[in-house]
Amino acid sequence: MAKKQRTMFMCDNCGYESAKYLGRCPACGEWNTFVEEKVATEADTRSRVSLSNQIAKAQPIKDVKIEQTGRVETNLTEFNRVLGGGVVPGSLVLIGGDPGIGKSTLLLQVSSELNQLNGVVLYVTGEESPGQIKMRAERLILSDTDFYIYSETDLSLIVETIEEIKPDYIIIDSIQTMYHPRIDSVAGSVSQVRESTSLLMQLAKTNNVTIFIVGHVTKEGNIAGPRMLEHMVDTVLYFEGDQHQAHRILRAVKNRYGSTNEIGVFEMREDGLREVLNPSELFLEERLDGASGSSIVSALEGTRPLLVEVQSLVTPTAFGNARRTASGLDYNRVTLIMAVLEQRCGLLLQNYDAYLKTAGGVKLNEPAIDLSIAISITSSYRDRETKGTDCFVGEIGLTGEIRSVSSIELRVNEAAKLGFKRIFIPKNNLDGWKKPEGIKIIACRTLQEVIDYVF
Repeated sequence: MAKKQRTMFMCDNCGYESAKYLGRCPACGEWNTFVEEKVATEADTRSRVSLSNQIAKAQPIKDVKIEQTGRVETNLTEFNRVLGGGVVPGSLVLIGGDPGIGKSTLLLQVSSELNQLNGVVLYVTGEESPGQIKMRAERLILSDTDFYIYSETDLSLIVETIEEIKPDYIIIDSIQTMYHPRIDSVAGSVSQVRESTSLLMQLAKTNNVTIFIVGHVTKEGNIAGPRMLEHMVDTVLYFEGDQHQAHRILRAVKNRYGSTNEIGVFEMREDGLREVLNPSELFLEERLDGASGSSIVSALEGTRPLLVEVQSLVTPTAFGNARRTASGLDYNRVTLIMAVLEQRCGLLLQNYDAYLKTAGGVKLNEPAIDLSIAISITSSYRDRETKGTDCFVGEIGLTGEIRSVSSIELRVNEAAKLGFKRIFIPKNNLDGWKKPEGIKIIACRTLQEVIDYVF
């Protein structure tokens, strides 16, 4: 008598497993996300393990040999920056982003660049036909490149093609369309995404092949599928941007081979993505002179300094409770700074609505932007403009002090390079580094000092 296949229920949002159906997931709190999945048999587990030709053994750490593999640098310097200096052989990279944001366009251009460096590239698409990929390549003026295109969703057939071609780089577009016939569930389910990623990870590590995986995102902006998907890969990149604006931001949120929170800035054109080598000018080019509620901050994204405009609009509230809205900034940080302004600097903001945003759609979430937020709010509240050549850097404490920040020399040099005349920094950041010429450095200890100096 055949043995009955055992099943369990998995959360489609986070991958939590349960022996019975639950209305609400105890791990992520989402409702009606549990789906029934068949449990992998012992034979399936053995077949998955047999994909690796080598059997790992425990060994003392002093006997472990480190193999230095050089990075592959493409002509896309912004892409190299986000990866930490170039493509690492044998790495597994996950790229997520909203539909139509340009993920396939970016990877098609990356495939062309890698192919021009004498690398064998296999572009596997599960959503488009080879003809569609060819049409996009012609639009991007990439049709002369010589990489392979394979339209397939069955991973067993894809593995056979990989063994036949032996590529150096593989593009999987997208992981939610891939399935393995060994798993009895539809493509895009929790089991299929997890097992497919596990198989690709083994391929990348055992064959020293770099694999780029495209991942769909949910309406909340997270990569669809179980949360463990992001833990399995080496690097997680998010491709961000507004479809109504031309620029795109490629952000690293996890990188085992480089720094996290590194960003690369691109501009979407008719013939593809073009690099923005000086993004500070892009974010400042439409700033309105003489307007109140505006200030400039020298923020740091990874190792790159960015000059970004912080805008505020403070108006009397028409309701009982004042409203606070923040776009591109942390809401809790904004409310904290407004409380410090009210308690330590005498600004009566409790009966005022406050709307804050960062110009250009860039997201800032570091302590050094506090001073710029506070000056922007004060400027709007008093309806007095700040000088267009002033820049503000500093973290604000609850007692109203301005605390030191990291990499102050990079921030000041970026402001000086773009022609700013004054920059306000914390007092404790004044010494220990070389000051550039052409910019006046004003060191302050408290927030009240800065407000008195500016206004």
